[in-house]
Amino acid sequence: MNRHEKSTNAPSLLRNRFLQTILLSSVLLQIGIWVRNFAILLYVADRTNNDPYAISLISVAEFAPIFVFSFIGGTFADRWRPKRTMIWCDLLSAVSVFAVLLTVHYGSWHSVYLVAFISAILSQFSQPSSMRLFKYHVAEEQLQQGMALFQSLMAIFMVLGPMLGTFVYSTFGLETSIAIMGVVFLLSALVLIRLPEDNLKPKTDAAKGQFRKEFIEGFRYVWNSKVLRMLGLAFILAGLAVGVAQALNLFIVTERLGKSKEFLQYLLMVNGAAMLIGGGVVAVFAKRVPPQLLLAIGMLAGAVCTVIVGYSTNVPLTLTVQFLNGLVFPCIHIGISTMILKWSHTSIVGRVNGVLNPMFVGMMVVSMSFAGALKDAFSLGTIYSGAGLLFFLGALVMVPIMNQKAPDHAYAAQET
Repeated sequence: MNRHEKSTNAPSLLRNRFLQTILLSSVLLQIGIWVRNFAILLYVADRTNNDPYAISLISVAEFAPIFVFSFIGGTFADRWRPKRTMIWCDLLSAVSVFAVLLTVHYGSWHSVYLVAFISAILSQFSQPSSMRLFKYHVAEEQLQQGMALFQSLMAIFMVLGPMLGTFVYSTFGLETSIAIMGVVFLLSALVLIRLPEDNLKPKTDAAKGQFRKEFIEGFRYVWNSKVLRMLGLAFILAGLAVGVAQALNLFIVTERLGKSKEFLQYLLMVNGAAMLIGGGVVAVFAKRVPPQLLLAIGMLAGAVCTVIVGYSTNVPLTLTVQFLNGLVFPCIHIGISTMILKWSHTSIVGRVNGVLNPMFVGMMVVSMSFAGALKDAFSLGTIYSGAGLLFFLGALVMVPIMNQKAPDHAYAAQET
């Protein structure tokens, strides 16, 4: 059955067995990730007396694998059976977590960094495989709604995750927190067994020796597509803007609003709650709005809200703007994910994702690195105005491709 036939007779989105399974797996993984993030953060802070270098190494452990393994993971995701790849990644994550738990138990506390590092490496193989299956099992006209459901799930955990992670660590300690992470990875692997067979066959023996050629093909595919090329530029601009804004959020709270650093959690919770609502709204209207327009709307809203937050000294105004920004932010995530899926052939989705994802994360880390120097040289209003300008330029990048239609070959599932 080809993709067009599947689209014509597409069942209700929530009755899609693939989507049901992948959402349940994602819930389990999000529980593990948030428990891990806060357990490691709070444990390292306690152990090192809030040493900024030790705490910053957590981010290095989480983000460094994206630069090194995203391209490689995306290429292998296109070569291997995606269902099997995802199950093995979750199983290996669970094994690595329990191995680290043993080393922590016997006194090597520095090994907690390995929990984040190994998990981040394996996610670079699992995540593009999930995208590939998403394109294969979800009808083309339902892709954007499906992405909106994922965005809503992420928003739920942005609100609940910090509280869950803090509660588990404060109540049970580090070792139990790590054990919980290992258990949910095992449960996720078991849930993924329920995935329908993908029928996406692995590469033949003749093709297995062409890794370098396929690796380069991913970059060439993105470069030859005007839409994906412009999307890459939007990734870079958004990454620069998000990185500097996130790094200096604490100073918005303490310097612009005159509040204690603990008040930052309320800004984040307001933003997360709005993202949950926004994801639901976008899910309802997603079919009627092109993904390029969704992304441009999100970027424009981000531009205006970022500038206002940079200059506001009024708490109600800042909270309101944070809410509005969170309400529209899902447009960015959903627009980007949908464009990658629509403009990429099933056989190369993993590599396209592997090429584009590091552009955003890389620029975010770069701007985070320079945020301190910028803070010393410029006022918060000026810095946030610059971030707002980057968002605005990202929206303008969408204008030349606003009326582009996805190629028919990108919809076609691989014949097996």
